Amino acid sequence: MREACLLAVLLALAGCGKADNEPGPGGVTVGEARALDEAAAMLDQRRPPAEALRPTAREAPMPEVSDTGE
Repeated sequence: MREACLLAVLLALAGCGKADNEPGPGGVTVGEARALDEAAAMLDQRRPPAEALRPTAREAPMPEVSDTGE
């Protein structure tokens, strides 16, 4: 009997989280905030390494463009 009461209490506490449509941080709902966090994590995983963003010595500099039309 004691185990059944403990199980009932644990199940009741598990349902106490915020609903997806309740206000969350930054003026978005809890569900929207969770989706934004997941999207940011996916973008971080796809980010190339820092070495890939540095220009190599073999790359020639871009020529300067003049605004005078010449």
